[in-house]
Amino acid sequence: KPVKRTKMSRRRMTIANRLVEAQHTAAMLTTFNEVDMTAVMKLRSERKEDFLKKNDVKLGFMSFFTKASVAALKEFPLLNAEIQGNEIVRDADKLDFAGIEREISNLGTKAKNKELQLSDLQGGSFTITNGGIFGSMLSTPILNTPQVGILGMHNIVKRAVVMPDDSIEVRPMMYLALSYDHRIVDGKEAVQFLVRIKQLLEDPYDLLLQG
Repeated sequence: KPVKRTKMSRRRMTIANRLVEAQHTAAMLTTFNEVDMTAVMKLRSERKEDFLKKNDVKLGFMSFFTKASVAALKEFPLLNAEIQGNEIVRDADKLDFAGIEREISNLGTKAKNKELQLSDLQGGSFTITNGGIFGSMLSTPILNTPQVGILGMHNIVKRAVVMPDDSIEVRPMMYLALSYDHRIVDGKEAVQFLVRIKQLLEDPYDLLLQG
């Protein structure tokens, strides 16, 4: 039968080499948690129209996760380190929600038009990957070396959840995955980092107050 051979692009080759390198060199482990997205979805619903009018960009979920990651990385700086001397949205700690959403939109447009450059994928120290937009329920992200941490988002699924008073409610839940390099990040620190992400997302109003 006919066989079609397609040469890998330079960008794809670089990504492939880094993924293989990460699996060969890093002591990579993944820890999991789940987050109740009720508060984020409620806050987003309340603010999305005003946000769009004010900033001319939609308020998405990624900015909440980016701001939560920035806050958690300040508390657990080893996850923002490198074994040696990459986040698509650079200087996220200096951006407000609108700035993050604009940068994500710009990069999304570049990707759609196949205009992403290697420079767009370099220069960061922590990565967030969202398999949920494709329907992924759970995954184990591969590190983007020389970074030592990557946070994986997944799809939001309504599930029955036992509440603190032992009642059962249907809640929009998302599994989170944090892959990390055990050479410099201890399991305790990785778990605490992911718990902090969960706490910030389940009570997200402070994230908006941070700007």
